[in-house]
Amino acid sequence: MPRYYFHLRHRPGPEGLAVDEDGDDLPDLDAARLHALAVARDTIARTRTDIVRDWFVCAFEITDEAGRHLLTVPFSDTVPDEVP
Repeated sequence: MPRYYFHLRHRPGPEGLAVDEDGDDLPDLDAARLHALAVARDTIARTRTDIVRDWFVCAFEITDEAGRHLLTVPFSDTVPDEVP
């Protein structure tokens, strides 16, 4: 099973990236995207709002074991396009 790393981009520039040193084993990139969205939702719900003013500037930059960038998952993707 491939290992994916979920680096948290919280502002532009190299100082704005929290590096995931551990990663997670997931079946494929679709599962990695769903995992990133679930973690983003949980992070938004658990964290005090005064720590991060705008979660929508945050994103997970997903890489593989070789460090290749595979996908960026913006926290804004946690909000559905249409509200029922």
